[in-house]
Amino acid sequence: MRIAIDAMGGDEGPRSIIDGALVAARHLQVGLLLVGASDEIERELARHPRAPALDVKILDTPDFIAMGENAAEALRRKPRASIRLAAEAVRDGDAAALFSAGHTGASVMAALGAFGRLPGVDRPALATIIPTLRNPAVLLDCGATVECRPQHLVHFAVMGAAYARVALGCTAPRVGLLSVGSEEGKGNDLTREAHQLLKGAPVEFVGNVEGRDVYSGNVDVIVCDGFTGNVTLKISEGLVDTVEQLLHDELSATFGTRVGYLLSRQAFRRFRKRVDASEYGGAPILGMKGLCVVGHGRSSAKAVRNAVAMAARFVSQGLVGQLARDVAAATPEGQSR
Repeated sequence: MRIAIDAMGGDEGPRSIIDGALVAARHLQVGLLLVGASDEIERELARHPRAPALDVKILDTPDFIAMGENAAEALRRKPRASIRLAAEAVRDGDAAALFSAGHTGASVMAALGAFGRLPGVDRPALATIIPTLRNPAVLLDCGATVECRPQHLVHFAVMGAAYARVALGCTAPRVGLLSVGSEEGKGNDLTREAHQLLKGAPVEFVGNVEGRDVYSGNVDVIVCDGFTGNVTLKISEGLVDTVEQLLHDELSATFGTRVGYLLSRQAFRRFRKRVDASEYGGAPILGMKGLCVVGHGRSSAKAVRNAVAMAARFVSQGLVGQLARDVAAATPEGQSR
């Protein structure tokens, strides 16, 4: 199995991307296709004496999509951008899946252009695994489709339930709709109409979920439009960082609290692991005929390693095929997109 890597993606260039990808290649025995400027990639590979023993190929291109660029315009201007060539490598069978920590919009557009949508799917969705008081849950969409129609949320629910079965081992995922109130009539036109459609969808729909209940663990899949999901995710990431900093400040304030911290280090390590996004590494874009995993722009080497591992596992488990079957079963015969 070979995973295509957009080596130029991420906030800090290729260093952490290549560091994490090489760890995955060594531990998981997967091949890599590193796409980007060959001189920069080779310079980073030279820091790893064991890299020549690994199955690593380079696809040279000097072009990449910067975080601040308009995705559609940049992809038109740069037909050999690293994310586009990486996606086309998967399309052409030179790799089994794609990972990018670069521009999310460009990753979605490049992958969608190369792979195409699954039959019955109107829009793709970015599915993120989040911690809860019970077991991890799936939040989608987290930014692939900002403007949605009610039927799109139904597709997200079906795909999210299938993803939860594969990724989290849920046999009967409970699906909730993110809204401003738990009552059926609460929310805007999008959520109210989606609520009615979800009651007849082939998922275990349990109703609306308020923002305060996202992390309660009462549902396994939380569905929303990409704008709402992305804001929810970014607020959550910021809250985790803030809580960690506040804890650090308080625990280092006095001699007594420092002693208490030393006695509780194991508990704090477990807490950090439960809320650390790098434990999963990335989020797959659901609804396409190929597999693309997107990572945070600030992805560490650990996050990249885990994202590559996620991509390899989903290829082995046939995630795309499972999604295709579930969406087909949920789509009335003859219904057009």
